[in-house]
Amino acid sequence: MTRSWLVQAGWSLLALVLVLFVALASWEPFFAEQPGSPPPQRAYTADISRDEFGVPHIHGKTDPDVAFGVAYAHAEDDFSTLQDVVAMTRGRYGAIAGQDGAGVDFAYHWLGARQTAHNHYGELPTDVRGVLDAYASGLNRFAALHPGEVKLARLFPVNGEDIATGFALRQPFFFGLDRVLGPLAKGEAMLPEHGPSLTGAPLPDAASGGGDRLVPEPAMPLPLPMGAVAENSGSNVFAISPTRAGDGVTRLFSNSHQPYRGGVAWYELEIDSDSGWHFAGATFPGSPYPFLGHNENLGWTNAVNRADLIDVYKLEVDADASHYKLDGQWRTLEKHRVWLPVRFGPLVLPIPRDVWRAAQGPALVTPRGAFAVRYAGIDNIQSLEQYYRITKAQDFAQWQSAMALQGVPATNFIYADKAGNIGDWYNAEIPERKVGPDWRHEVSGTDSSLIWQRPIPFASYPHLINPASGFLFNSNNTPLVAAGPGSELSPAMIPAIWGVETDMTNRARRAVRLLAEPGPISRDRLLAIKFDTGYERAGYVAYMLDGIAKLDLRGDPQLAKAQALMAGWDLMADGKGPADALAVMVLEEAMSASYGLRPMPDPKAELAKAAGHLIKYFGRLDPPLGDVIRIRQSNVDLPDDGGGDTLRAATSWNVDPDGRLSIKHGDSFVMLIEWGKDGTVLSESVQPYGAATTRKNDPHYADQAALFVAHKLKPVWFTRADVAAHAVRRETVSN
Repeated sequence: MTRSWLVQAGWSLLALVLVLFVALASWEPFFAEQPGSPPPQRAYTADISRDEFGVPHIHGKTDPDVAFGVAYAHAEDDFSTLQDVVAMTRGRYGAIAGQDGAGVDFAYHWLGARQTAHNHYGELPTDVRGVLDAYASGLNRFAALHPGEVKLARLFPVNGEDIATGFALRQPFFFGLDRVLGPLAKGEAMLPEHGPSLTGAPLPDAASGGGDRLVPEPAMPLPLPMGAVAENSGSNVFAISPTRAGDGVTRLFSNSHQPYRGGVAWYELEIDSDSGWHFAGATFPGSPYPFLGHNENLGWTNAVNRADLIDVYKLEVDADASHYKLDGQWRTLEKHRVWLPVRFGPLVLPIPRDVWRAAQGPALVTPRGAFAVRYAGIDNIQSLEQYYRITKAQDFAQWQSAMALQGVPATNFIYADKAGNIGDWYNAEIPERKVGPDWRHEVSGTDSSLIWQRPIPFASYPHLINPASGFLFNSNNTPLVAAGPGSELSPAMIPAIWGVETDMTNRARRAVRLLAEPGPISRDRLLAIKFDTGYERAGYVAYMLDGIAKLDLRGDPQLAKAQALMAGWDLMADGKGPADALAVMVLEEAMSASYGLRPMPDPKAELAKAAGHLIKYFGRLDPPLGDVIRIRQSNVDLPDDGGGDTLRAATSWNVDPDGRLSIKHGDSFVMLIEWGKDGTVLSESVQPYGAATTRKNDPHYADQAALFVAHKLKPVWFTRADVAAHAVRRETVSN
């Protein structure tokens, strides 16, 4: 009897386990946020021509036709990443990417990205919504024709509001929200310990944080991977006037540094509608617009800036953190429970988390206290209109008018046009803050007068137009020196409370020196500057080299040899010197710390780490740089050059099993744009891999890599005649 009961219980337990397994393997599509209504029904038709490198050239009668084609062409090359972006707009990325994806899903709920898009989508102009709906329709069409590629059930259809939600989610991470949110959620200090005070006064001691009300668990014990949402830790951009060029040609050089794969990897395209929307450049997955490039008359590119655009408010809450005090009155601290889908193998587990909201913005309740966060572009999706308008602008006045919409919350814009104008805007929705508190640290959450409502006026943005030097540049440095010596902006025009960066990257120091040398900045000279691999012995570079030189290593022969090798380094990462690989590795962490305003690493520890790696995997301290840093994509495996903070940028890497460093972030989409004396535009470009970014069997999966490592560019076919002459494949797509 007992044995029979045990057998029966065993089978019952097995059945229960199987039911639970099936439930955890299948619940997510039914309980997750469901697709909304499909876009309004209308017919779209687009012609897609692929050139020799597989770059899509999309033509349509109307702008919505083109947007439909943009989505379809991009899906042909990278439907996998596009689906990741769509999943992010529904809080479902964890069902694809596991714990990393759940961190993004937490941000989606915490920011209220869906609510922001829902509240303001109807306020967008009709033509903007028409383009967004058309783009969504292109994704839906591809998904319908390729159901076997769809990663999650009930992910499609998408609509224009979904596309807008993606913008609302990803925008704040371009100016570092993750660097505040991540540590804050863990109960750690999240603001720099050094840097300018945002009152103009000397920097006070860091806020103590404290807090005597504890909560059992942090609000977000899940990682928030910046690269999945937005990442841009560097760029080099140059604009050269026709007079300084020496040949009457206006030149604009775009060199954004982005991840080579994923949701913010560049995708090159050329668009052309009969309605006058004609533009060549690059975009990110999930956007119908190019974010940089040119039309017939003008162009621009971007470099990340680092104004203080995020403010943290320390809330005074009651014992159970259900209320907070504002202007002497207790208010309800809004709290919502969300369920994050987290994939573990075949199972998707529902993980509960709480999100809070106060008058200032989204909030967190942590062991260190309760905090609310306010950031540039909060509750705003006007960037969707601004990007469309600037790609449609036909002259300098129209472009400036579109920029004045102030929809893009951050990033420098460097401009050039066929009339010979060049310009630089420190574009950032810098908050109009109340003078008094030091905004670089936590400010009081009890005073509503500290809740700023608007950015400073666009006319106040630091900017330069047609400087006497004849050039403009940005390498993620202070805007004061954008036009070089003799054409600097006055520091007096930038109040300390704006939090505008005052530092210089190595790339900026190098660019200033090379651009300021006398004589014309010709095409060849500009290319040499862009692909320069030199370091200046200043800032963190000097700190590390001087620190290594002072080490007493008589008891460590291997490190002493590494020290001697560093002493003879020529400050170039061109792959020609014996110390190049060692130096690039030694400087990597210091570069990252300098850019992030963190304390410098220990020179001895970095020297030991780099030397140990080279000895372990290469058996020597002085392997050629190209043997160590590589461009790798499937069967393509090529030597690279440059360093983490050189104008030829190899910013970060993966350490592969063979010890080689596979570059994952750095020089990405590179574009040189030229307007000749007759006003005709020509451009060239290159990417590290190819147009078909996730299609391993496609001939364009990595066909640009050889050009990329050789510092060469390919033609951009812009006119209809050139596109027709160089098209190797054509198709017409419609719904």
